[in-house]
Amino acid sequence: MDVVTLQNSGLNEALGFRFDVLRADRVEMSWTVGPQHLQPHGIVHGGVYCAAVEASASAGAAAWFGERGQVVGVANSTDFLRATREGRLVATATPVHQGRSQQLWVVEIVRPDGKLAARGQVRVHNLPGKDWLGPQ
Repeated sequence: MDVVTLQNSGLNEALGFRFDVLRADRVEMSWTVGPQHLQPHGIVHGGVYCAAVEASASAGAAAWFGERGQVVGVANSTDFLRATREGRLVATATPVHQGRSQQLWVVEIVRPDGKLAARGQVRVHNLPGKDWLGPQ
């Protein structure tokens, strides 16, 4: 999937995620914190971090698996380390394992001051072929 399609689809578009680097061995995604990202106390909602972890890891996993089929996330574990109120956040995803049936990616989200805001990992399942969803 190309960068433009990823940025302009669903949740990625709604949250303003921008894919700055999209490769099979590294994804860099960024977004500027706005009101839509904040929880009632004025800091970035944990769900935004989870979505960024999932989006960046899944994009990299899909780039690696390529034409062999589709990938689907099966586990997302995200830790929130420091509160963020504003600025541009950068998520960097790198693979830990890329195997026949699954992949594991780790993602770090960094604040403008260079400090780690969140860290997560996503396990994806590689589904070979085109008809992995079955009949519709």
